[in-house]
Amino acid sequence: MSDGLRETRLDGEEVFSGRVLRLEVDRIRLPDGGESVREVVRHRGAAVVLPILDDGRVLLVRQFRYPVGEALLELPAGTLEPGEDPTACGARELTEETGYTAASVTSLGRFYAAPGYTDESLQAVLATGLELTGDAEPDPDEIIEVEVVAADELFRRIGTGEIRDSKTLATILLAQLKGLFA
Repeated sequence: MSDGLRETRLDGEEVFSGRVLRLEVDRIRLPDGGESVREVVRHRGAAVVLPILDDGRVLLVRQFRYPVGEALLELPAGTLEPGEDPTACGARELTEETGYTAASVTSLGRFYAAPGYTDESLQAVLATGLELTGDAEPDPDEIIEVEVVAADELFRRIGTGEIRDSKTLATILLAQLKGLFA
């Protein structure tokens, strides 16, 4: 990184700490010597899993997202437990949210959710060799519907705006760049 772009934390305070995230308000020094304030959501990170069935169809989940007031169609995902490997998290979330287990879970890449206000890093993982091993067992506060979608239908739904969750879009792009989708 160019040091000419670096901002330096002068001081700050944690103004909220919850189960999933913390909010900090920091006073920073700008590269030109000025000062400003940054509100930062701290998050321990997450894994987002692209589950591809043997026939090429993709498992998606639909759930209501309270902050935006609507049900969104997304890839399964979840917050990392402290010290948890992202591929293990992806495998766990896949089973919890869909009832499927994967014979193989591998990394597709990493990206930031929204680096303008949060440090949340997401690890995209590919899950293959899927087998339905039981019922989904989502967290008690999650009501999830599973949808199985063909790849061409997946891209059509992205084009129409039905799929607009950023972690889902970024993960599908990473998979496409790796040749997983034509």
